[in-house]
Amino acid sequence: MGKGYILVRLFKFKDALPNTKGKLIITNAENGEIVYEKDDAFDISGRSEFIEVITPEKGLSQQPYEEGVIPYGIYNIDILPENFEEVIIDGVSVFEDITSIQNVEVGEEEENNYNNGLPQKIIIPPEQLVLNAKRDKQVGSMVQPLVLERPYIPEFIVVHLGPPSVPAENVTVGFVDYIKNVASSEIYPTWPEESLKANIYCQISFALNRIYTEWYRGKGYSFQITNSPAYDQYFIKGRNIFDNISKIVDEIFSEYIVTIGNRTPLFAQYCNGTTVKCDGLSQWGSVDLANAGMQALDIIRYYFGYDKDLVRATMIEGIPESYPGTPLRLNDENNNVKVIQKQLNRISQNFPAIPKIPYENGKFDKSTEDAVKVFQKVFNLTQDGIVGRATWYRISSIYVGVKRLAELDQEPEIDGENPPPGGEYPGYLLKYGSRGEKVKEVQSYLSVISKSYNIPSIKADGIFGQMTKDAVIAFQRLFGLAPDGIIGINTWNKIYYVYKDLIKGTGQQDLNEDFDGKYPGYLLSYGSRGEKVREMQTYLSVISKSYNIPSINADGIFGEMTRNAVLSFQRLFGLAQDGVVGLNTWNKIYEIYRGSEKSNVEEKIYSADYPGYVLKENLYGDDVRWLQTYLNAISEFYKEIPKIKVDGMFKKKTKSAVMEFQKKFGLNVDGKIGVNDWKKLISVYNSLDGGQNINKSDILYDYPGFDLELGDRDGYVTVFQKYINVLAKNNYLSNQIIENGVFDKRTEKAIKELQEKFGLKVTGIVDKLTWDKTASLYEFLYTGKGSKRNRK
Repeated sequence: MGKGYILVRLFKFKDALPNTKGKLIITNAENGEIVYEKDDAFDISGRSEFIEVITPEKGLSQQPYEEGVIPYGIYNIDILPENFEEVIIDGVSVFEDITSIQNVEVGEEEENNYNNGLPQKIIIPPEQLVLNAKRDKQVGSMVQPLVLERPYIPEFIVVHLGPPSVPAENVTVGFVDYIKNVASSEIYPTWPEESLKANIYCQISFALNRIYTEWYRGKGYSFQITNSPAYDQYFIKGRNIFDNISKIVDEIFSEYIVTIGNRTPLFAQYCNGTTVKCDGLSQWGSVDLANAGMQALDIIRYYFGYDKDLVRATMIEGIPESYPGTPLRLNDENNNVKVIQKQLNRISQNFPAIPKIPYENGKFDKSTEDAVKVFQKVFNLTQDGIVGRATWYRISSIYVGVKRLAELDQEPEIDGENPPPGGEYPGYLLKYGSRGEKVKEVQSYLSVISKSYNIPSIKADGIFGQMTKDAVIAFQRLFGLAPDGIIGINTWNKIYYVYKDLIKGTGQQDLNEDFDGKYPGYLLSYGSRGEKVREMQTYLSVISKSYNIPSINADGIFGEMTRNAVLSFQRLFGLAQDGVVGLNTWNKIYEIYRGSEKSNVEEKIYSADYPGYVLKENLYGDDVRWLQTYLNAISEFYKEIPKIKVDGMFKKKTKSAVMEFQKKFGLNVDGKIGVNDWKKLISVYNSLDGGQNINKSDILYDYPGFDLELGDRDGYVTVFQKYINVLAKNNYLSNQIIENGVFDKRTEKAIKELQEKFGLKVTGIVDKLTWDKTASLYEFLYTGKGSKRNRK
């Protein structure tokens, strides 16, 4: 027999506020023997001591499962915290030489306990490798993500506790906690480290693929992944995790697998490889490869192909400061050290075992090192006193958690017979199971809000059930609050503010005091959701009152109407027209919203074709590019108008061409294109013998730097579809296609036809050569050199 260890961590709020008082009983599940019992079992950080227990020898867990032989010890835990509900956890697994960490969050005892005094009970089923779970329904997508071009690590993931179509609870879990749970459920902690890493990389990539391809959300579900191994990955609500797996996840949670040249996290399927087979990684096979000396990435490439690589997300959602790139250690001195000192001192208010750092001065001294070491001990990290990637992000995560808890601003319950006037926070938390007039009041607010925002509609019945919790979480996500489904003072105030704004009849809210105008650090595109989308929509809505762009609702959802508004804005202000809000577009939107833009708009004129402002020297953008395009086409027939470079820059040569055009057609010769000049320009262009059928939205773009292929969705696909349609109108291709930004089968067919005509290799993929050839022909058409009548 071997020996393993159990560590119980007790919280009032997980990783934010420890519970330090309670009795702990641990029982051997096989024979019912009590192996540990202590009345005052938890220290000042809510941690028990390391409790040694008997386990099977680790060799049993390092080879495929033998029927009837469980390769780990099973224990039951009973926690009786002071003034809190009793918690019973059955089925905690313990392996030889491994520490099993059981995190427990306790709920306060209430006078009217809806559980009728019964304890909270968690039953942990067997490990997946013992169950030999089938994985026969796993289907995924390798298309480009709908939400972001550059995936980031989400703060939370919504897990459905059952198969997709079976009614079950949805739980919102921290993404890092989710991966630790899945890894502890899917594989054994006694395996070689490189095998563990290879499997965890697959689990991270699998989850991110589900999120960024919106696999379930796109089918109308409210969750992002299930806990069913047949469809997804094995997740067990409330289970224990393993110390070594936890440390590995803390180190690598921001890395995922991609196919080289493709931004999408790989749909990295896996199975046990013995009783269950699949087209992916073999869990037991990875053990053999690691024992043979292979590294994690080599194991991944062995199963998925040598075009696979690991990339690290640069954005971690919910973290106030990104890792600086190099570890912080004794004697370092910089602003990053100051950030860590500030965060550790705040955390120490909730976890007083962490010593206070006397001076938050950016100098990594002995007191800072001591605080880091204690933090690392409390949160199960390697105790080296160095702030590496894992420690940095763990400190940041705990700091965010304790700050959010503080924002809940819990207060003692007030007299229920004299509730405060409507709209006032009741003074206590409203959460699942709460009842009464204040619940009914907030439900009525949410019901009104649901008519204007994308949150579930609920009935105001005074009972805080699952539907109310789901509506609260949806509201919190939309308005940038912690999505915990609990109504504290911040959530209450935001709900009431939005409600009051709506009943005023404004139609949308302009929460300018909540907006900082700062770029979020990641792209906003079709499918994006959240507070930063709502902020950007609010700015565009205000701008639409003064400029010729569509008006939109600020609902936090980046849909087709928002995309069209962004495209109109980009076209109006000379930005790349891709419908995506990156740094440049964000800054320009905010600049115009703030009223600081002067140079590009001198007169306000609206016309079907006219861009809406005078084109003149020193301006740039796509409207200038189109001016140059039209002038070049006209110059083919009117030689006195000089040919110019189509570069979108209104310089001296463009001004000279404009003046020659004005002179030729009896206009005021000032080198500027106003509305009358524009109308004449279009009139002359349309009268040319050529019939090029060029649309104003068809702009010549350079190759984007990556290939377009079946399944892609972005603005560059739309551009290429426009090229295809112009060529089809001029009899170069058989049929036109839908310009929707989706690289579908019809788009692929048209591209193959193009490649065949160009004498290129027929692949249906838009590589640089295909793009350049198509753009060249397109440019030839819009300069007026081509003519339908010269072609069959």
